[in-house]
Amino acid sequence: MAGKKREIQLQAVVNSQSLWDEMLQNKGLTVIDVYQAWCGPCKAMQTLFRKLKNELNEDELLHFVVAEADNIVTLQPFRDKCEPVFLFSVNGKIIAQINGANAPLVNQKIINLVNEERKIAAGEMVRPQYHEIVFVDPDADDGGEAPSESVDQFYIIAIIKPDAVISRKSQEIRQNIIKAGFVIEIEEKRALTERQVRDFYYRIADQPDFEDFVHFMTGGLSHILVLSQGTEEEPALEETEPNPEMEAKGIYEDHNAGVTTPMMKKRDSLQEYLERQHISQFCDIEENITDVNHFIDMFFPDFKSMKNLKLEKILALLRPALFQEKKEDVLKIIEDEGFKILMQRQIVLSEEEAQTLCKEYENEDYFEKLIEKMTSGPSLALVLVRDHGLQHWRELIGPGSVEKAKEYLPESLCVRFAMEDLPINQLYGSDSLEAARREIQYFFPPQNTLALLKPHVTQEQREEILELIRKTGFEITQMKEILLNEEAAEKIYSKITGKDFYQDVLEVLSEGPSLVLVLTKWNAVSDWRRLMGPTDPDEAKLLSPDSIRAQFGRSILKNAVHGASNAYEAMESINRIFQEFVPENPEGN
Repeated sequence: MAGKKREIQLQAVVNSQSLWDEMLQNKGLTVIDVYQAWCGPCKAMQTLFRKLKNELNEDELLHFVVAEADNIVTLQPFRDKCEPVFLFSVNGKIIAQINGANAPLVNQKIINLVNEERKIAAGEMVRPQYHEIVFVDPDADDGGEAPSESVDQFYIIAIIKPDAVISRKSQEIRQNIIKAGFVIEIEEKRALTERQVRDFYYRIADQPDFEDFVHFMTGGLSHILVLSQGTEEEPALEETEPNPEMEAKGIYEDHNAGVTTPMMKKRDSLQEYLERQHISQFCDIEENITDVNHFIDMFFPDFKSMKNLKLEKILALLRPALFQEKKEDVLKIIEDEGFKILMQRQIVLSEEEAQTLCKEYENEDYFEKLIEKMTSGPSLALVLVRDHGLQHWRELIGPGSVEKAKEYLPESLCVRFAMEDLPINQLYGSDSLEAARREIQYFFPPQNTLALLKPHVTQEQREEILELIRKTGFEITQMKEILLNEEAAEKIYSKITGKDFYQDVLEVLSEGPSLVLVLTKWNAVSDWRRLMGPTDPDEAKLLSPDSIRAQFGRSILKNAVHGASNAYEAMESINRIFQEFVPENPEGN
């Protein structure tokens, strides 16, 4: 309880406009931690503030405050932004702002400003004429008032059809949409259910070929996008050269996409734009506000909560000594801090890999010893995801040096898990999202495998299996419904064509269409075989009760699913079934 009391005394709480105005009457320097109610103040900096408060011993000149942006009109521009912001007020004037928990920079700023206040009080210098920071709300219009209409009305649903996905034309359509100035809020490739198709296309349900259309839409992978209007203009027709800045950057980076070219004209609707680009036949649009809200709830039920998050994937690594001695302790902390572990693997680093990961220490006299330690045994590599994961992980583990961590962030994991033989942080984390992408790609290279859902699997069971596949971390890269006659079946079952039971397999496959998938993730082949379970469903129920065959298999022949045995067989089968397939991250297998 005593610790809690010290924190309250250290930072005054400002959670209303009147308290904000009162706070501006403080004499000297006030350091303000601006926060959102849903994520709280920056705990990582409190140790530094307490240290400075004790060392500088300036109760009259130095004040610390936490200010809740949600309830303070002045701080409206900082709402819905999770990154920590520190404001510096001198005698009621906001003179400086630091974004992010940059402990050394904040530390130096406070010391400099307090020293100035001391000199001013002693008559040794004249108060500088600081320029006061003016907060501007980027979302406000010219009248300074936020629009009263719901932002939901600006959303558009786009469905890129299966024939465009399987021919990889969906990426071209996607880039055209971005180039037109629309913003992709969220997107996903998935197999639509019959109910979803009938719901989305209810306006054409009376057309004579609608049943065939439903079969077409449920027999392959569609690409679903939620779009917002972005800017109010689009490139003129003469603007035909691709803008490299508009290349697809991923689901959580498209919020910043836009086009700024000298030749602009009033934007058409997305439907009109797609028609001008001669690609409207591959993509269907819904712009009616009521229907859009309904379909967002149908396709992306967590959209509203997800939109306020900035989920970031990073690579984290436990160096060999820490992995051997404190692995479970670290994993528990990772879980408690709200990270989800998407993938993990043990890896013994080569000397070259160790040198790359330890580059920041290459000029230290212990560098050779560090490389020796890094290559002496397995490290644990992790892919972590969390809201603002990059920044939170960097704050959690602290600086790369134990000495700096003890000075600025003594409660960091760097200090907590310091090893006597090396003065470095025993945990590593990506230092940028771009580095994270490269490192994840390197340590967890994606692999493709072929999966088959057999004819006896009902439509309802298909949907359950596809959902299970997604929840297990696979990306469904391609999908095709196909009747596997003898010629087609041989493309998948080539290694058993001479077996006595092959005719029985063909008989089962001829009962109706199968669903053939390309699944992508790191270690896809073995992970898919593990998810399928043993060949015999009865054995699967005993040994792997959560597996697909245990839940949906009827017999050895009608065991619901099939998968490639190895990476070579997977790529051979994929190339035979999906002649158009080009892996986005090809592997040499």
